[in-house]
Amino acid sequence: MSEKKEKIKCLILGSGPAGYTAAIYAARADLKPVIYQGLQPGGQLTITTDVENYPGYPEGIKGPEMMVDFQKQAERFGTDVRWGLATAVDLSKRPFKVEIDEQNVVEAETLIIATGASARWLGLESEKKYNGFGVSACATCDGFFYKGQDVVVVGGGDTACEEASYLSKLCNKVYLVHRRNELRASKAMQHRVMKAPNIEIVWDHIPREVVGDKTVNGVILENVKTKKEKKLDIQGFFVAIGHVPNTGIFKGKLDMDENGYIKTKPDSTKTNVDGVFAAGDVQDHVYRQAVTAAGTGCMAAIEAERFLTDIE
Repeated sequence: MSEKKEKIKCLILGSGPAGYTAAIYAARADLKPVIYQGLQPGGQLTITTDVENYPGYPEGIKGPEMMVDFQKQAERFGTDVRWGLATAVDLSKRPFKVEIDEQNVVEAETLIIATGASARWLGLESEKKYNGFGVSACATCDGFFYKGQDVVVVGGGDTACEEASYLSKLCNKVYLVHRRNELRASKAMQHRVMKAPNIEIVWDHIPREVVGDKTVNGVILENVKTKKEKKLDIQGFFVAIGHVPNTGIFKGKLDMDENGYIKTKPDSTKTNVDGVFAAGDVQDHVYRQAVTAAGTGCMAAIEAERFLTDIE
């Protein structure tokens, strides 16, 4: 790490709902927070079109617009919002050292990690093309837009079964597409899917291309055994093959679960390192909603302020 250092009372990594909410609370507590926005300023909501389930927006709002609102509110109270990506950390003692963009190092009295998680995608060009226009990785976020329509869910684990089950209550028909001839999900989740009259499991198939005009209107599937292709007419395409928490630089430095999510203490955002807090999807593989992320961002800032008060 370089020797050029800057001292910060409260450093926040990540600029989604968790990071910006933490900044609002930290700034109002006079912690003079600094946010480094990371690779995806605004987080996953910047690749979401309509957000209709966040309180306070009765008419709904575009994801990118909502994150601009969050940023403005954080800046209004004095948050220093910066471009930049944390590339290395030293959490062995306080102040913590965080390398930004592999060049300058900042020192932080407290650190709030709100780097989020990224959806795993199939890697299809058409999947990228229609992302936000029929392609989604979150049924809870976007399922409402497909009420009474036909959709595909891709995957075979608990996440895919949960998404399919949720969508079955809203949609006319749900195709659960899985590359194998048995599901990996827990038996309870499998039973729920099998019992739903409007869920059809399409075994031994993989998506080859999402098709559409301005929005999705179909998907071409390939049978992994026969290599034959078929088309399903659908309006929504949900990828449910898991998420990857953005925690690479913290491996070996913070306690994590087997999937790389940071472990926090019960009813808290505290990690196993005093003065380091984790908020949002980086520590939440269950809910993964903007509103829950914002809630943990609030908790992290309050806990950081109390931590600093206790050590002074």
